[in-house]
Amino acid sequence: MLPADNPFARPSSLPYALPPFDLIREEHYLPAFEAGMAEQLAEVETIAGVAGPPTLDNTVVALERSGRLLDRVSNVYWNQVLSHSTDGLREIEATVAPRLAAHSDAIHLHGGLFDRIEKLYARRHELDLIPEQERLLERYRSDFVRAGASLSETDQDRLRQLNEDLSSLSTDFSTRLLAETNSLAVHVEDPGQLAGLTEDSIASAQEAARSRGHESGYLFPLNLPTAQPILVSLENRALRERAFRAATSRGLRGGEHDTRETLTRIVGLRAERAGLLGYPHHASYIVEDQTAGTLDAVTAMLDGLVGPAVANARAEEAELQAAFEADGNTGSLQPWDWAYYADQVKRARFDIDAAAVRPYLELERVLIDGIFHAAGELYGLSFTERYDLPTYHPDVRVFEVTDADGAALGLFLGDFYARESKRGGAWMNSLVEQSSLFGTSPVVVNNLNIPRPAEGAPTLLTMDEVRTAFHEFGHALHGLFSDVGYPLFSGTSVPRDFVEYPSQVNEMWAWWPSVLANYAVHHETGEPLPQELADRLLASQAYGEGYATTSYLAAALLDQEWHRRTPTDSPVAPEDVENFEAAALSRHGLQLDSVPPRYRSSYFSHIFGGGYSAGYYSYIWSEVLDADTVEWFHENGGLVRRNGDAFRSALLSRGGSVDPMDAFAAFRGRPPRIEPLLERRGLLPT
Repeated sequence: MLPADNPFARPSSLPYALPPFDLIREEHYLPAFEAGMAEQLAEVETIAGVAGPPTLDNTVVALERSGRLLDRVSNVYWNQVLSHSTDGLREIEATVAPRLAAHSDAIHLHGGLFDRIEKLYARRHELDLIPEQERLLERYRSDFVRAGASLSETDQDRLRQLNEDLSSLSTDFSTRLLAETNSLAVHVEDPGQLAGLTEDSIASAQEAARSRGHESGYLFPLNLPTAQPILVSLENRALRERAFRAATSRGLRGGEHDTRETLTRIVGLRAERAGLLGYPHHASYIVEDQTAGTLDAVTAMLDGLVGPAVANARAEEAELQAAFEADGNTGSLQPWDWAYYADQVKRARFDIDAAAVRPYLELERVLIDGIFHAAGELYGLSFTERYDLPTYHPDVRVFEVTDADGAALGLFLGDFYARESKRGGAWMNSLVEQSSLFGTSPVVVNNLNIPRPAEGAPTLLTMDEVRTAFHEFGHALHGLFSDVGYPLFSGTSVPRDFVEYPSQVNEMWAWWPSVLANYAVHHETGEPLPQELADRLLASQAYGEGYATTSYLAAALLDQEWHRRTPTDSPVAPEDVENFEAAALSRHGLQLDSVPPRYRSSYFSHIFGGGYSAGYYSYIWSEVLDADTVEWFHENGGLVRRNGDAFRSALLSRGGSVDPMDAFAAFRGRPPRIEPLLERRGLLPT
């Protein structure tokens, strides 16, 4: 029994059941996890022991009702360990992650429970279920089978050990990567090396140095991907190389933060687990449960894009090589030169300077007059900041979201700034999931990693940061609009290769003329972004797709190569990570010296520390749906309520309660077409 003074002991009394962050301390997590697991296991035993035949309510819905305490602590903890971690939280993660894996196995490998689900599933056509109930039963049965419920007792014992080990290794990978990324932040003492950077970027770097314990100088923390923002404008070539090599050496330097042994062990154990479950490899296990359905479909898409993407990248490289030489350089363009000279060529071609645009992209205007404005125009939403509600960090802001009819919808939390305790990248989490079963409304949080400006200075964004902010808010909308009966289907609980689709669609509004005009205002003068500059900005968005697509495909295919290792491969997971990468990229025609993968294996957090293993292809798979939907919006009048209502009703509100591809086809009137994506990325044959 959890002590009454533990804030997780009872549902939150705050609006929308927002977690009481002002009361939660580190020492509350582990007891809450332990009590939550024990409570749910007791509930499971009760469900399995119910007398009489199984029904949907006494078995599957009862399982949906179980584990409420564990849900409360899990939702808060996993957001916290990603967004504001501490040594103490990481110690808890190392302890609790394998125990949670064992807890999941204790449920999914419970013979009596599975027997009830099987009996219920066998007579599902006699039960007079509504469609969401049918899908709930089918999902539970599928989840139990995929979790190993049909295996022998001996194989289940081995599966339990594999799951615990994999959970621990994933935690280990993330912990090592965070420490390695922080240790490799680029510290510069000489301000003369910073030519090309804007004043606010330099001030932000100075603030970062002070906040991380440096008495002087400038600090440039590393972004999660290979590409680092300072490479775009930094004139000092030696410093560009230093930043690039810092980014690409993460996890490869030996020592306590090296990730290679961890990732190869993950690959080997995933392959063994897949074989135990009856699959040739981990990738086949993953794709079976996704909208792609088959690896052939994934392979056809990825490999089919390689040729055109590489051809475009080669053409871009030739153009940049000429600019590189015209600047007085000799030899070949290097990867740390690409972004800098791409920006030079882009400036010349479109007469646009990214630095000149940044004063028009101030965070508050982007958020209120861009992101929230677009959501208001399209869906009728209103946002009111709630200063009275507690948060888990002073940076976090809370907004109450109201629907078009004045009804309360949920809470949106924005955590926008980078800090040493935050994982790199950008993401969305749910703190409270919507479901009619519990009468709960959604509470969602967006995490970004925008460099903090100097005290009193405005937060000016890059165009990529604006795009990312709109993207993550697309995930937030997916969570906020959820209108399902059961927690299993809430919000973004959809296949991995579908979950990016709504967020990618939401990116379009960043550059929609009326939205751009509403937020792109000079932070000092109040002058709007000149129309001719806006036109050039929009025209420039398609530039560089050869590099972007090739870099992405390299990462997606690396993911596939690692996760198509079979238990009979010798070795299952090659220890020489660098040579494995080189050979894999070469096989796919992607070993371009000047175009590195978006992520190298040693810092590929999505697949070794997150939930995208064998699924990084999802971004471009989802982009097929996204590009087709953007075309639909253009065909039907763009940013108007009827379009937003149609998109919300057919797709955003349904969560996982319907087959995603069926929902898309019903919305679009046909299956998706790939041509809009090919046109967007410049991959159509000429």
